Amino acid sequence: MKISVTELPFNCLLGIHPASDSAHLLELPSGNQYLNHVGTVHAGAQLALAEASSGEFLLKHFASSDDLFPVVRRVEAKFRKPANGSIVSTASAAPEALARLDAELSSKSRSVISIRVEVYDELGAHTLSAKFEWFIQREKRI
Repeated sequence: MKISVTELPFNCLLGIHPASDSAHLLELPSGNQYLNHVGTVHAGAQLALAEASSGEFLLKHFASSDDLFPVVRRVEAKFRKPANGSIVSTASAAPEALARLDAELSSKSRSVISIRVEVYDELGAHTLSAKFEWFIQREKRI
């Protein structure tokens, strides 16, 4: 049985949890422990939420596949505005990329896909855009 990325030890430590509204995927609560030297949400905290969100998006896509081994291969991020308070995320992938992923996993047992993540703060400011490239391999069964 698959677990949510919110149950992973690092994400538990940070307090990442499912977003309270259906428009967003995950949320990082407001707290002084997430702030940087200028009093806004630290870049590392935003990236942690974004990475967890890309993984959660994949878990939702592969709801019944327990034999997959995904790892992040590359990250691109653009910080757009300072983030204040709690932050929430959305994640997406192009439908044709998801179709290619499924086809390649069936034929080659491995594939690569890019997941786009957007992060917003509690005031609605768009604070981060990121792209996570995941390498996914089907585990060999003996």
